[in-house]
Amino acid sequence: MATKPPLPPFTHESAVEKVRGAENGWNSRDPHTVSLVYTPDSVWRNRAEFLQGRDEIVAFLTRKWQREQDYRLIKELWAFEGNRIAVRFAYECHDDSGNWYRSYGNENWEFDDDGLMRRRIASINDLRIEESERKFHWPLGPRPDDHPGLSDLGL
Repeated sequence: MATKPPLPPFTHESAVEKVRGAENGWNSRDPHTVSLVYTPDSVWRNRAEFLQGRDEIVAFLTRKWQREQDYRLIKELWAFEGNRIAVRFAYECHDDSGNWYRSYGNENWEFDDDGLMRRRIASINDLRIEESERKFHWPLGPRPDDHPGLSDLGL
């Protein structure tokens, strides 16, 4: 059985580490790699879409990142207890017509004893923005340590 440290029960420090690890994974935009931090039978609600299992997660993320180009995400710890973490996040991307969006949301995560996420519940809202209104400026990939987080950006 694979493990994905840090493991629950979470401390403030380990919850922050888990959140940043998730952010870095999603910013890789690699559906197969990202899927490995979820249990094989992980259950998701993403907006109004319901998924179960890694195969559905990979298919969902593949569609997502084909549609959401130049995707950059910031996650921030909201709360934690035991094997659960609540996160707020925002991401920016554009569609194939060059229309930019900032999407805001909250996620509730539940982990198994091996640190794999077995449940993810995401609520997300989208805001159309002008390219000049973008706040997430770094090369594609993980957010640099010196780039401001959500609270620092006033989001």
